[in-house]
Amino acid sequence: MAKEKQTARKAMAELKSKPVELKFKALDGTEVDLAKLRGKVVLVDFWATWCGPCMAELPKVSAAYEKFHGKGFEIVGISLDEDEVALKRVLKTKKIAWPQHFDGRGWENEIAHRFGITALPTMWLVNKEGMLVEVNPEGDLAEKIGKLLK
Repeated sequence: MAKEKQTARKAMAELKSKPVELKFKALDGTEVDLAKLRGKVVLVDFWATWCGPCMAELPKVSAAYEKFHGKGFEIVGISLDEDEVALKRVLKTKKIAWPQHFDGRGWENEIAHRFGITALPTMWLVNKEGMLVEVNPEGDLAEKIGKLLK
């Protein structure tokens, strides 16, 4: 566990020193590349359908997407689910429109593993320059997004 924490700390230090590099093919087939989203504010949401706190945050995240998507806000989901059918069902019933990374490996998800993610939900707020500005934004998510969009 000590090695995991050391990896996570190193990953965080690197993340805050240069733009976040994240590329993948989403569950729906779209190509996602944070470098191509520069100029927009991005929420990277590490989550899973089986995670109670993740599902509890979903209404706030969805509301922020509805409010700010047309003004330059994007969300990228990194699902730590293992069951693709269950994930697709939740995406459909909860009307989650943003792209999702899914590799079916749960806690061994390649992206979560690379960035040392050890708890869900974990959310990153990335500014227009691609820099990680806040991890797990506390308080009013919409207010923070609004400030970054100005």
